[in-house]
Amino acid sequence: MLNQLGHFLRDSQKILDSWNVYSDEHTDLDGWPYDDDAYGRRATLRDAATADAFENVREGAHHLLATAQTQLTQLPAHTVQNRWVWQLGVLHDALDRLDALHEKWLEAVDSLSADARPGTPAFDDALAVHHAEAWSALDDWATHGDAIRDINTAARRAPSPLAPPPTTTATPTTSRADTVRR
Repeated sequence: MLNQLGHFLRDSQKILDSWNVYSDEHTDLDGWPYDDDAYGRRATLRDAATADAFENVREGAHHLLATAQTQLTQLPAHTVQNRWVWQLGVLHDALDRLDALHEKWLEAVDSLSADARPGTPAFDDALAVHHAEAWSALDDWATHGDAIRDINTAARRAPSPLAPPPTTTATPTTSRADTVRR
């Protein structure tokens, strides 16, 4: 699941970088798009690509958060970054929003006419609205998802509570000089 999260983080960064280049080139100095329609279509593509990138993470996202929370509570205090608790809270809130939006999407699909399928305007418009509503929460995952990986790395490097404590006395060694004396 951490690998899937890593793929999402890389993909979402590429998507955002591409969006930023597009936005910089297609807006005036005040940030207003030169062509509202084209800008909106490009934002729809960004939203859909980000949602697609998250799909491999979605199923395991709750487990990732629960594991990170457990690891965080078991880390030695001096290894914990202050921002991690806050970032896990942001990720939890974002996942709650995504879950609610997913339920809303399923209800929307059920309410569409029988002929509304992928590729039809009714379906594609509803999906675009869903992706637009989810983008902010997905962006939170893209922005703060590294905290899960950072916590996991710290947990792997932390001493195990099951390991015996290190000994404080050194074992005596005999040098060659001691054994050669007569």
